[in-house]
Amino acid sequence: MRGKRSSIGLRAALGIFSVTLLVTSTWAATQETVLHNFGKGKDGSGSVASLIFDSAGNLYGTTEYGGPYNYGMVFELTPKAGGGWTEKVLHNFNNNGKDGGNPAGGLIFDATGNLYGTTAGGGIHGSGTVFELTPKAGGGWTEKVLHNFNNNGKDGTAPPAGVIFDAVGNLYGTCSTGGAYNSGTVFELAPKAGGGWTEKVLHTFKNNSKDGLSPYGGLVLDAAGNLYGTTEGGGVHGVYGTVFELAPKAGGGWTEKVLHSFNQDGKDGYSPEAGLIFDAVGSLYGTTVYGGIYLVGQGTVFKLTPKTGGGWTEKVLSSFGSGSGDAINPYTGLILDAAGNLYGTTYYGGAYSDGTVFKLTPQAGGGWKKALLYSFNSSGDGINPRSSLIFDAAGSLYGTTYFGGADYHGTVFEITP
Repeated sequence: MRGKRSSIGLRAALGIFSVTLLVTSTWAATQETVLHNFGKGKDGSGSVASLIFDSAGNLYGTTEYGGPYNYGMVFELTPKAGGGWTEKVLHNFNNNGKDGGNPAGGLIFDATGNLYGTTAGGGIHGSGTVFELTPKAGGGWTEKVLHNFNNNGKDGTAPPAGVIFDAVGNLYGTCSTGGAYNSGTVFELAPKAGGGWTEKVLHTFKNNSKDGLSPYGGLVLDAAGNLYGTTEGGGVHGVYGTVFELAPKAGGGWTEKVLHSFNQDGKDGYSPEAGLIFDAVGSLYGTTVYGGIYLVGQGTVFKLTPKTGGGWTEKVLSSFGSGSGDAINPYTGLILDAAGNLYGTTYYGGAYSDGTVFKLTPQAGGGWKKALLYSFNSSGDGINPRSSLIFDAAGSLYGTTYFGGADYHGTVFEITP
């Protein structure tokens, strides 16, 4: 499984900040509701991407497979007046030598309501695309491919995550393969004055026992315009992954710095496959699929804190796999609430071994307390979530599962405190 753009980045950043940091909730008990079951007829199948809301409360996302061509789709879920949700397919990917196929990343809006995302395959070179969906005046959406990735020894291939905007309307993302060393790239797409977009490869991962390789997660920007992300492999310990920073140079170009190399040492996590988030003081949080203090090594939540004199300090906040019923293998990223609690999902584990939603709460004396808010169950429920969560204004959590549901092609779910 693998213009009106000048205020886009600021709007996007503020929107994310308001959703993830201005929510407070008390999770004494939880209730899960399946909002949509994928798979019936020509519906999508297998969502690995996080959802987004528009200002009217509609949800948008992608599925990796399904649709009439089985190359995935972009969907919208609209709440009904009397309860329930209605799904609308905005675009079916075709992988016909022009269109993309198999989107694995989430979507973002620009200031005018256009949607942007990536496909891991398809396009004119068969190596993936960046696309835009524009709403039509009379209804429906028009898709435009902004960039076709090219397996030419320079460009990246197979973008595994979505894209982000900066303050002037440039798009940034990662490719898990391709580049000069076939170990992945970080790219920028800049809008041209006369229309169209220009791609620039900002960094090619080198797989040289120092640099990372295979970035599966998306990127995050800080206020100074630096980019941060993770790689699933590489680093000074060989194959265990990294956290990296890309800083723009004054005269052009970008400088990469590895902030942390993960290590299979019985304490640290390894193999991060999700992106990072910032807290209000500039610390970074993320997950690893494997590693930690327990024997099997089934994943961690980590924090990277900048040092006063330079460099970063990593701390493992929680290790998964402590025993029967614990959450295990977090493939997805985290979100924060206003009280500083972290929320995420795991692909396996929980009461039924079908995945969980978990919460980490910072303790007054130090350390973090883990609570499982929900355990997915294959008996009609969705199972195996591979997408990060989002909050609504009332503090409910929304996400997707890759499998399970009424037709076993995954679900969209809501968890209410």
